Amino acid sequence: MTIVGNFIGGKTSLSASNETIPVYDPATGKVVRELTQSTANEVTKAIEVAHNAFEEWSRTSPLRRARVLFNFKALMEEHREELAALIVSEHGKVWSDALGELTRGIEVVEFACGIPHLIKGENSADVATGVDSYSLMQPLGVVAGITPFNFPAMVPLWMFPIALACGNTFVLKPPALDPSASVRMAELLTEAGLPDGVFNVIHCSNEEAEQLYKDPRVQAVSFVGSSGVAEHIYKTASAHGKRVQAFGAAKNHAIVMPDADLEATVNAIMGGAFGSAGERCMALPVVVAVGEDTADNLIAALTPLVKALRVGPGMQKGSEENEMGPVVSAAHQKKVLGYIDKGVQEGAKLVVDGRNFQVDGYGEGYYVGGTLFDNVTSDMVIWREEIFGPVLSIMRAPDYASALKLVNSHEFGNGSAIFTSNGHTGRDFVREVHAGMVGVNVPVPVPMAFHSFGGWKRSVFGALNVHGPDGVRFYTRMKTATVRWPAGQKTVSEFSMPTLG
Repeated sequence: MTIVGNFIGGKTSLSASNETIPVYDPATGKVVRELTQSTANEVTKAIEVAHNAFEEWSRTSPLRRARVLFNFKALMEEHREELAALIVSEHGKVWSDALGELTRGIEVVEFACGIPHLIKGENSADVATGVDSYSLMQPLGVVAGITPFNFPAMVPLWMFPIALACGNTFVLKPPALDPSASVRMAELLTEAGLPDGVFNVIHCSNEEAEQLYKDPRVQAVSFVGSSGVAEHIYKTASAHGKRVQAFGAAKNHAIVMPDADLEATVNAIMGGAFGSAGERCMALPVVVAVGEDTADNLIAALTPLVKALRVGPGMQKGSEENEMGPVVSAAHQKKVLGYIDKGVQEGAKLVVDGRNFQVDGYGEGYYVGGTLFDNVTSDMVIWREEIFGPVLSIMRAPDYASALKLVNSHEFGNGSAIFTSNGHTGRDFVREVHAGMVGVNVPVPVPMAFHSFGGWKRSVFGALNVHGPDGVRFYTRMKTATVRWPAGQKTVSEFSMPTLG
């Protein structure tokens, strides 16, 4: 059995604890790898190695850092199918979805390759007689990333390419459920020319990972996961003097107006709700239909499509590919099924039941069938809490104002969308909805790499979002210099606030 090791100081290694935990293939329920479990001393070592590598890497010119990332991008593209196979075997998503995850991650690498331009800073000549002013955008030091299971490649790629390009060194704690992609990317970074110690991967318990946001040598931490943990990390790391971006849960809504194109809207909802088995922070688990006719038409159109979802293992390709794979683990399967039970208990109308779903030949896999609820109301747990599974809830509102009020009342504000043919309605929605990422006739409005990704309310803790311009700001700190060179001019002591004018 292959053991997935740490990657510290440019090489893979197993923990001295000799402890491992199993890594399962969600499609079969079988163990495919073992994962080394590190000690507290080994987490400390990873931080120390990154700290020791920082000075030389931070002094490497931005152009040379960019060239390493250009090499890394080429290697990522060369090894796309290998990486996709790792993702499918440990996460369970279907083949095209794994490739799509890698594509979106590689786009962040492409953005980071422009780092010589992105950190140019500002310059003002002659702010006063013989005085110039300019700014430097300098790296922070050692930075850490703690990433979730649902995007084992893309979410780390949101973080470390920009952090490395800016001159920082990095320690990554990947998810225990699907750790292999992170280690493989570390190996490709080394092959691309990244010096040893600049990028490190450590597998450890959540308790040992606290060093990543408490150790004084770590200057910043990026986190994606549940809101409870995000808030804890934000408060704890901030109290230890660190810069933090911590992304939490989501409950994204789409308002469907009566004038929306029904066929296009239904197709968009299907992909948004059931892509990646709903295990996306930008999934679309709630649709608010404006008007009874709109809701009835949606239910009539969605019901046969949800029943007909092709659900099975993710390794099939082309015409044989399934539309949805299993959820990530037995524990998560139980959790999602529990939410479906709760929805029934609370009185929502279960239109399509995804419980007791079986895939021929894969009886031990962690499958949940596509599930559709109607008449969901705002007092129900299945509306309030993030299910993170293939469960779609239809809510009904009499008009646009009521629908918007419902959407804005939720504690999470990651993403939201509207489906309409009316440009005025779409424009008003973009301005009025309380969410960080907004789609108009786009079900999953994830920004491109050169924009920044981030939500509102309890979906995010911290002022700066991930990748794009905010990513560069997060991984650098600005220093402003005001400079005068002697030119024989007479000077006197000044005891009032200098005005320089």
